[in-house]
Amino acid sequence: MGVAYQTSDPVAGGFYTVREAARLLRIDSSRRVRDWLTGHSHSDSGPIIRAQYRRIGQTQELGFLDLMEVRFIEHFRRQQISLQSLRKAAENARKELNLDHPFATSDVKFMTDRKEIFLHTAKEEGDAFLLNLMTNQIEIYEAVEQALAKDLTFDPRSGIALRWRPLPDDFPHVVVDPLIAYGQPVIEPSRVPTAALYEMWKAENKNLPAVAEWFEVSGDRAQEAIYFEATLA
Repeated sequence: MGVAYQTSDPVAGGFYTVREAARLLRIDSSRRVRDWLTGHSHSDSGPIIRAQYRRIGQTQELGFLDLMEVRFIEHFRRQQISLQSLRKAAENARKELNLDHPFATSDVKFMTDRKEIFLHTAKEEGDAFLLNLMTNQIEIYEAVEQALAKDLTFDPRSGIALRWRPLPDDFPHVVVDPLIAYGQPVIEPSRVPTAALYEMWKAENKNLPAVAEWFEVSGDRAQEAIYFEATLA
């Protein structure tokens, strides 16, 4: 597919525990994320996401593309779309688009194709709510798609997500990039992980100038990184 981090190498693909993914995406249940990756433990329902990395024992880590698909699913769950329909839509999208992570892509073509796939899925599943969304309330669907794409940078050739700004309005210099710091949030332009700045700030009795000097970042960037981590905490 032409993008290095789509390999199964965590160094290139980003690396997150289920707990870290839930924290970054502000999802209040790690178990929900785990179920989307591995399937519901108390039912026969399979996973929604085709994980980048092999499961080791009972542990399933995520790559950056997995993280973006969890983000996509969470947004549409908030629109009350059923997990059954989302699971089927993911299966259909992987088949029709020939992509392992069809919910981590975006451009006009992918958005148009996904609309058709969701409409087909609604009819296939007999999902009246989803069918109504895709016919009578299509502007809501399009608004969610646009909101999801707004904070992402995509590869112009493949349409696949390359980097994410979690809260660009409040923290414009915080970036998540799978090729930097294993995909952990960093502050630009220094690329220092925001968590490192935050932990040092706590260890230094909240001495911001000392932290900024230690990491050789400006005071305002250090403050932005610390505030960002505080919102996640």
